[in-house]
Amino acid sequence: MAADHFGTRLTNAIRGAGTPLCMGIDPHLSLMPALFGDVSDPGSPSTLRAIEDFTMACLEMATGHVAAIKPQAAFFEAQGPDGMHVLARLGRAAIDAGVLVIMDAKRNDIGSTNAAYAEAWIGHDAPFPSDALTVNAYLGLDTLAPLLARADNTGAGLFVLTRTSNPGAGDLQDLDCDGAAVFQHLAAGLAPLAAERVGELGLSSLGIVAGATWPDEARALRQTLPSAPFLVPGFGAQGAGPGQALAGLTTGPAGPEGGLVNSTRGLIFPAGAADARSAGDWRGAISDAIKASRAALRTV
Repeated sequence: MAADHFGTRLTNAIRGAGTPLCMGIDPHLSLMPALFGDVSDPGSPSTLRAIEDFTMACLEMATGHVAAIKPQAAFFEAQGPDGMHVLARLGRAAIDAGVLVIMDAKRNDIGSTNAAYAEAWIGHDAPFPSDALTVNAYLGLDTLAPLLARADNTGAGLFVLTRTSNPGAGDLQDLDCDGAAVFQHLAAGLAPLAAERVGELGLSSLGIVAGATWPDEARALRQTLPSAPFLVPGFGAQGAGPGQALAGLTTGPAGPEGGLVNSTRGLIFPAGAADARSAGDWRGAISDAIKASRAALRTV
């Protein structure tokens, strides 16, 4: 596999940062500190400036201290076309800073539509530049073909929704099908695709989303997908502790690796940040939150 292989770059990013921690960047208008400006009029120039200033400040705090960032496309899309321009600039700035970008856009469709999604969202030269994209395979494994082709050609990765962190995940994902849950069948179908894409450090470019709120399932998924990187939401504000978050990850030379543990509200909206009166106070609150999460993920 090429040196720009996503699994290899992900492992190096985790080892370089000394943590599998990933910062989710979701600009909730109701949670953004007043310090960044007026967000009372969604889609307005003042709101867009505040969102851009806030997300770029989050990126600055993340650089060198987390393994990746994960912007959630929906919060930018809600601001209209100019909001999507902010997302594109955030992705480009992160890549230029050497920070891995996991675009959380959960795209999928069929045929040529998926090829268009792939062109839009996957790779450093995409309109919305990324190192990896979250995708939905519940329309069928054949739908992954154009997404995988684009990822393979650009050294990028995919994270396939498999066992999500929400309370209702089991409504469909847990349904029994010939003695195994639907999500287990999906994992088994992904296993050969992941095995074909293993890089020089043993990690594939094809990964899965496995919520921290289901640690037993994550351990079982690791048995099915030994080389797949896991993207783990649910840590912190969603209720999962570090032990649960790390259940599906692997152990590397210096600690947990084999995937990313995402925290959003715990890192970008911690206590003390909302009421910060100065940029220095805000940076201090964010720095403390990052340090606390890093420490928690080291001590399990």
